[in-house]
Amino acid sequence: MAARGACRVCTLVGVLVGVGALNWGLYGWLQLDLVAKLLGPMTFGAKIVYGLIGLAGVVKLISLVKACPCQCGEKSAKT
Repeated sequence: MAARGACRVCTLVGVLVGVGALNWGLYGWLQLDLVAKLLGPMTFGAKIVYGLIGLAGVVKLISLVKACPCQCGEKSAKT
């Protein structure tokens, strides 16, 4: 279920950024690369996951200065 007011793409980006942050936190504190542990070190699947997380990070950075297109035409019900 998507968060209230967020499209599916925005929700997916948020989840991927969260997974990336969790992976970096685990690596920083415990030297545990969760993606590599689950999918193998630099396997095709791990490369796909790392690439998606990187792309999600770029989208998230862009969303800091530009609103999601699905949100542009909406007006808040609470005014």
